[in-house]
Amino acid sequence: MVEWTDDERSIINGIFANLDYDEVGRKALCRCLIVYPWTQRYFGGFGNLYNAQTIMANPLIAKHGTTILHGLDRALKNMDNIKETYSELSMLHSEKLHVDPDNFRLLADCMTVVIAAKLGSAFSIDTQAAWQKFLSVVVSALGRQYH
Repeated sequence: MVEWTDDERSIINGIFANLDYDEVGRKALCRCLIVYPWTQRYFGGFGNLYNAQTIMANPLIAKHGTTILHGLDRALKNMDNIKETYSELSMLHSEKLHVDPDNFRLLADCMTVVIAAKLGSAFSIDTQAAWQKFLSVVVSALGRQYH
């Protein structure tokens, strides 16, 4: 079980309170698919992903980015039991979708970049530490079924 300080909880809740899910979700997933093109193989049914412009204009990618971000709400609401919260999602991604678990980390890194750019100077060292701790726990939980 992960120990969360009151400050960490406050920081993470603050990030989510001001988040534009549609914008950040789309930008993070697009960035992941563009910067790490091998991750595109899991999105074959999403249409043309030929180049950065088509990825950024793809409504299915935008929708899934929003879905991913809303999926983090579950972790936010269950910070003391993230691993159990994501057990079914971990199983889905490992057994049915066969997603390489390292892709969760890549997407988390892209999400951090997008949120840091959005928050600017408000993305302090303490904010980054709390945010990355949160995402690390989520990534670990999503990869749990693989171990």
